[in-house]
Amino acid sequence: MTAAFKDDVIQCLPFVRRYARALTGSQAAGDALVAAVLKHLPVSESGPASQGGGPDINAVRLRLFREVTRRAHAAGGDGEDATGVLGARERQILLLTALEGFGVETAADILEMPGAEAVQLVAQAKEKLRNAAQADVLIIEDEPVIALDIAELVQSCGHRVVGVAAGEREAVKLAGQTKPGLILADINLRHGGDGQRAVAEIQKSMHVPVIFITAYPERLLTGALSEPAFLITKPFEPTMLAITTYQAVSGGLPIR
Repeated sequence: MTAAFKDDVIQCLPFVRRYARALTGSQAAGDALVAAVLKHLPVSESGPASQGGGPDINAVRLRLFREVTRRAHAAGGDGEDATGVLGARERQILLLTALEGFGVETAADILEMPGAEAVQLVAQAKEKLRNAAQADVLIIEDEPVIALDIAELVQSCGHRVVGVAAGEREAVKLAGQTKPGLILADINLRHGGDGQRAVAEIQKSMHVPVIFITAYPERLLTGALSEPAFLITKPFEPTMLAITTYQAVSGGLPIR
């Protein structure tokens, strides 16, 4: 593997990990998929070159996402989830377009399907998503305006907001009172503490899926130690929140 190709792979890795974790529903399963892909990458790169003569980082990025998707399929992640609402391809294309920001044509390339089929699949998946699993959601966010925006988005996805906490102590208290089915947590609560610490304390007494919200996702996608399974970037769109909350509530793809 050339130095330039290796550098491009390293640059793409955080977002490939985010996709794989959101797809499988866990850090361990997602990172294992990515590690398996890296293990089987050929020694020399192939595909389009950049103007400087080295590998095209966009081609490298597409290749990594395509290989993760292929490996997920080969590992058994090709059926419906526990809710029976969205199939694997529907979840994949929504995660690629809404969470990772690919255009539909590029997502079609990654999924190795015709563009027209991908357009139809996106529309079908979004329609199904409106009838997907619902949850009682606790929001941990210290900025009142942002918290209000998140609450409105959560409700527009069909979920119910059971509480909004601005700090660690309030979050732990509200979680005990409301028993949420999902937590949306900002990581940096400024004077209110740390969202990750709040979640860690809450999970001592209950098991609840968590989506972390941050402006710097790459800092929590290193593949080291304990990191979030679900991570969305500020600012985010309704579909990004909808598919990520769906994956968190439904548990992701069943990977063997």
